Amino acid sequence: MSSSSSPSSSAQAARQRLGDQLRQMRQEKRISGVRFAELAGWSRSSLVSMIERGQRSITADHVRLWCRICGASDRRTEELLGEQANAARMWVTYQQLNRGGLTAAQKSVRQEYEELTLSRAYQPKVIHGMLQTQAYTLAALRTVQDEQRVDVADSEDDLAEAVAERMDRQTLLGRPDARWLFLLEETVLWLRPYSRELHAAQLRHLLATMKRPTVSLGIIPANADRRAIHPVEAFDITDAELVTVELVSGYLSVTQPAEIAMYVAAWDRLWSLAAFGKPAVALIERALADLEGQDGL
Repeated sequence: MSSSSSPSSSAQAARQRLGDQLRQMRQEKRISGVRFAELAGWSRSSLVSMIERGQRSITADHVRLWCRICGASDRRTEELLGEQANAARMWVTYQQLNRGGLTAAQKSVRQEYEELTLSRAYQPKVIHGMLQTQAYTLAALRTVQDEQRVDVADSEDDLAEAVAERMDRQTLLGRPDARWLFLLEETVLWLRPYSRELHAAQLRHLLATMKRPTVSLGIIPANADRRAIHPVEAFDITDAELVTVELVSGYLSVTQPAEIAMYVAAWDRLWSLAAFGKPAVALIERALADLEGQDGL
């Protein structure tokens, strides 16, 4: 995905609001787009309109440039830089996320997990990080390290520390002031990216985690009568204020109330299909029995 486009209207809307303010500031100073480009040292005035229309990413340097040429106050400059930072955080590529290593990426979300009161997480492909065993996390993050070419000085230390951070984060499932709702497609129980032994241990861990009083685990049976309720991309809803969406090239943070409402509605539809309690346990045990029956595992 290019830096000039966004996978969500939330990110685009935030960039557009910022661009509108930059354009208004320039127009109030009666500086034409051509003259602004000259002052900026640009050969093309079209860059001015592209940035102000949100047709390309607006960096902190762009904001400082507009504020300098237009003579904005320090206070106004800081306000616009804050908006720019918020807009930039809405879309983060995996390259950006892992720039400081896997450990830094894991720690970057810790505060969110410590402060939430209701977490709703839907996964159609893999076991959610808060439900993973240490061995599953190690295998998953090693895959991330390889596929996303995470380049740090000591990759093995970084991997070990990232696994430790995720395992420590799971202690937050015991918070008495928070609820953790997880929703898996049944196919997740059968998809096996790692060894049979590792996957079997993971399924047993799911059975144990379901017993936590703060955790609810729903599993959508593969043969459920979905009535046009299709699987969607993996997403997490944090309280009613933030949705993070896991895409192929990065993470999207949705903050627009209208879009959050769409994800909540999608969650409600998917949740209505799920099996809970003994029926959910039966689905896990069936997948586990199949694994344990292979070569006498």
